[in-house]
Amino acid sequence: MHCTLAPAAPQAAGTALPAVLTVSAPPETRPAGAVSEASAPSVATDLPWNVVVWDDPVNLMSYVTYVFRSYFGYPEEKARALMLEVHHRGRSVVASGSLEEAETHTAAMHGFGLWATFEKAGGE
Repeated sequence: MHCTLAPAAPQAAGTALPAVLTVSAPPETRPAGAVSEASAPSVATDLPWNVVVWDDPVNLMSYVTYVFRSYFGYPEEKARALMLEVHHRGRSVVASGSLEEAETHTAAMHGFGLWATFEKAGGE
């Protein structure tokens, strides 16, 4: 990297602005065909992510079913099946999607008072 101090340009009435520091990068030194970090695919965010709701000793089964129906829009049967999986197995994957979607859904579950996390799909 090369830094230079450019002189200030004079302004009217003999006043000058402060000097400006300019920075120039060296020419590209990567071998031909190399992929830059900025253009490399992001494995962590490209994979599907699961939203997991965990069993807790606080929330009623009817409330958990209500949350799944109201937030995700699941029909009664699916919401109840997911709730029973949480109750009997201790956890249930209630949604899948991008990392951003999983983070959003997990935060929403926290807002409803449910214990929830997200994980890479296939990590079960």
